[in-house]
Amino acid sequence: MRQISTVRGQHDAPGAPPLADFATIEDVLAGLRERGGRATNARRLLLTALFRDRKHRSAYDLAEQVHDQAPQVNISTIYRNLDELVRLGVIDRSQLGDGPAAYHLASATHSHLVCERCAAMTEVPSELFRDVAQALDSRYGFAVDPHRLAVIGRCADCQRHHAGQLPVHQALGL
Repeated sequence: MRQISTVRGQHDAPGAPPLADFATIEDVLAGLRERGGRATNARRLLLTALFRDRKHRSAYDLAEQVHDQAPQVNISTIYRNLDELVRLGVIDRSQLGDGPAAYHLASATHSHLVCERCAAMTEVPSELFRDVAQALDSRYGFAVDPHRLAVIGRCADCQRHHAGQLPVHQALGL
């Protein structure tokens, strides 16, 4: 059984909005400074990578983008910055099973579609699963956390490339 866990930031400045509410890199850096943080070049480059492509990406992928601009930035610096940005609520960290964690800008509540072949992760509005969540709660007393909801299947690309194999829903007779 695969499990997804998502870490949401805990912004800790009383009365301060979560940094996820800011729309630009400069807004985030200003919010970091207000909380006593520093606007380092490594942090700026990491935020640039996150804002440029709002997909889920591993620390390794983000480090490659930072290294393209600043090869001297150590991977440990990238991890420390990612941890700090999660803590401040700028980004979320999601982990599916034993695979690498995926990072993305914090956003409204959403769930994930995860491809079982290529591990692509796609955000979808949690409203898509509202009826399922209500049924689980009413029938089983089980409350779904929408930040940790992942539906496993095959993405459109993998379905096209593996056309001879039945998609999961057909193999299960759904």
